[in-house]
Amino acid sequence: MRLMIASDIHGSAFYCRQMLDAYEREKADRLLLLGDILYHGPRNDLPKEYAPKEVIGMLNPVRENLLCVRGNCDTEVDQMVLEFPIMAEYCLLDLEGQTIFVTHGHNFNPEHLPMLKEGDILLNGHTHVPVCEEKEKYIYMNPGSVSIPKENSAHSYMIYDKHLFEWKDMNGEVYHTWKTNMHC
Repeated sequence: MRLMIASDIHGSAFYCRQMLDAYEREKADRLLLLGDILYHGPRNDLPKEYAPKEVIGMLNPVRENLLCVRGNCDTEVDQMVLEFPIMAEYCLLDLEGQTIFVTHGHNFNPEHLPMLKEGDILLNGHTHVPVCEEKEKYIYMNPGSVSIPKENSAHSYMIYDKHLFEWKDMNGEVYHTWKTNMHC
């Protein structure tokens, strides 16, 4: 399965459009959204073209391609207008034998770990900073943010395909890779 992973759209119609263009260009089977879809949150500036209703109008038509977990800015009222589930705190994916604990990152993160087995991947957004770090027993990954990147990182997403993770900017340029059984 080819999977595109993105996080923290925060209501930006501009970057949601870029993300969906990248999804089409990447020919991924599914788009995994790591939360914070519509609202920008009180700690963030408004992202470019902040228009949550437009984001709703772009995502609902592709709902059958989306897998989502809930971000700290996602609420029940957001679920009322989105036609795909967004309220799961986490999910477990088994991609070709690799277990991935997927969450937004505000509840489960390297400082507050879920139950992980040795070699598992903890995948979350929330910090808006791309990461690939080998920890003592697990790998920690973050795709960064589609709309509000932090710490001078690029507007970005990840692609998973055949044991390979690639971090890409919104133009599709690869800036980091990690393959199962390799170092970050």
